Amino acid sequence: MTRADHNALDELSPALRELLDRLPREPGVYLLKDKKGRIIYVGKAKSLHARVRSYFTRSGDTRFFVPALAGLLGDVETIVTRNEKEALLLENNLIKKHKPRFNVMLRDDKNYLVLRIDPKANYPRIEVTRSIRDDHARYFGPYHSASSCRETLRVVNRHFQLRTCTDRTMASRARPCLQYQIGRCPAPCVFEVDREQYQRQVEDVSLFLRGRADELVASLEGRMKEAATELNFEHAAHMRDQITAVKRSLMSQQTVGDEIIDQDVFGFFREGAAVDIVVLVFREGKLLARRPYSFSGQEFPDHELLSSFIGQYYESGEELPDLLIVPTELEDAESKLAWLDELRQQREGDTRARRVSLVVPKRGKKRKLLELAQRNAHSNFLTRRKRADDVEAALSKLQQRLRLETPPRRIECYDISGMGGELMVGSMVVLQDAVPEPASYRHFKVRLEPGQIGDDFAAMYQVLARRLRRARDDDEGWSLPDLIVVDGGKGQLGVALAAMKDAGFAPESALPPIIGLAKERQEGYRESAEARRQRAEHEDQTKRSERSRPDRVFLPGVKDPIRLRPNTAELYLLSLIRDEAHRFAITYHKKLRRKRTLRSGLDDVPGIGPKRKRQLLKTFGSLKKIRAASVEELARVPGMSSKAAEAVASYLGASLSEAEAEG
Repeated sequence: MTRADHNALDELSPALRELLDRLPREPGVYLLKDKKGRIIYVGKAKSLHARVRSYFTRSGDTRFFVPALAGLLGDVETIVTRNEKEALLLENNLIKKHKPRFNVMLRDDKNYLVLRIDPKANYPRIEVTRSIRDDHARYFGPYHSASSCRETLRVVNRHFQLRTCTDRTMASRARPCLQYQIGRCPAPCVFEVDREQYQRQVEDVSLFLRGRADELVASLEGRMKEAATELNFEHAAHMRDQITAVKRSLMSQQTVGDEIIDQDVFGFFREGAAVDIVVLVFREGKLLARRPYSFSGQEFPDHELLSSFIGQYYESGEELPDLLIVPTELEDAESKLAWLDELRQQREGDTRARRVSLVVPKRGKKRKLLELAQRNAHSNFLTRRKRADDVEAALSKLQQRLRLETPPRRIECYDISGMGGELMVGSMVVLQDAVPEPASYRHFKVRLEPGQIGDDFAAMYQVLARRLRRARDDDEGWSLPDLIVVDGGKGQLGVALAAMKDAGFAPESALPPIIGLAKERQEGYRESAEARRQRAEHEDQTKRSERSRPDRVFLPGVKDPIRLRPNTAELYLLSLIRDEAHRFAITYHKKLRRKRTLRSGLDDVPGIGPKRKRQLLKTFGSLKKIRAASVEELARVPGMSSKAAEAVASYLGASLSEAEAEG
């Protein structure tokens, strides 16, 4: 095991370490409990031993799912199953039963209405229910509002002749009801009704509720022509009205693609532990619905969150499509698809029901649909979430992780950029309540002594010293933030502290807290035999990619850095401001380099001084366009003479020839 492995496991009690060593290596479900015995997470695994231990090791797995998990964990309970599919089913049931705080949780299906048809009943009818049972009946929906359910029933009752009374009413009725009088029911309660014809109506209703417009319309048109051929014009007219109703109800949806298969497209967007998922429901190429879901406090990897969500989404009663389009590979895709196939067979009462497929598209029409879903998820995150709640939670977590006295509402980050020590620049970027505030960004040109050229530490000292002096002198717009972040490790943090000390604040306690933020070192990492064995155990469950190494936070006076776990709010905020500072510094550095390149090309032209250089660059915009201009065009530039224009054309033409000769 690596030293990091020992540190993580050493935080556990001896009893827990021994328990982890004795976990079974079989498939099953594990329940993580806190020290009060409450279940905080339910997960499934192909190997319980490898999966649970991976939370505490650097074996290539990134599932560090809650802050200080080792401090929270009190017990681990496991349930061994025969295979992964059984584990998946058990996981879904246990999540619904226990509602663990760190699992993705959908609203329970009892909140949604579904329509039920039992094809084996005596003259089947449509029932409205809030639960789905394993009774071989057909279920349609769920309907996320009572109004949409009522509208669907209204269309069915008007254009498809199925009985609406209960079994008990049907058995006791002596004469037809009003539905028969207005032509909406054949009254099987009183009259002999052709069962074959009635069953056709049941199948038509099933096609209608599943959104299969083309198949239903083709069937109705065939029967309409058949009735007309037999001179049964009344029945043919009824078929015509049904066709019109179906086309009006099912074909008014927006068509997005040419594919006619049923597909659900999952969009996924996250910022730290806040996650939004949007499901776009396509039936026969038509966009029928958009279903958004928002979650907070989700620190598991994307693929694990998405897999858990898909299981709960379809178990809640959502109609199963032929194809799932998802943004990331699922570790348990094979067992998840097998479970979905069984679920579809149960709902449709047909063991030959079409199989469900899953794809992560890289190009083509499916990729465009996925991008549409991703944009929807992003839009939902920005517009529908209670962002203030997310901000408060993120700042609170950052405060706890960095041991701050107050939430850091205003954060500044500093970075240095320079190539070979030339044109070194510094950047200052600002987050206000977890949101970038570009109006407060600042650039710094670094002016170092000859012996300091290329010295990042000296550059960082100069930038921070200048910034702090402005705050000390009460310059407008330069008040101190709640937290200062410098891009770098112990060295950068040391010079930043020196700059703060030399700034002359009285008292020094008025200065804000400061931290260093650095990427984990790639060199010097050695994997022990035990760690290699654990990683090999885990590789059959997850694709091995480049090792994920956490960012490190250096605190003043603390020897060991804090390692930030992936998918946490604190990592998201610090990564956001660090990346912004890096981008802002590089952008400014490139701008200065371009200016120097443009000006240096005209520096040696006889008779061309600073004013004429500025006018030439202002008029043409680049050295390439100046070189391509004619003498007449150069002479028309304000401040230029014919002689100066000839000098420019001659010099740039000669320099171009020399460059071509050298090439």
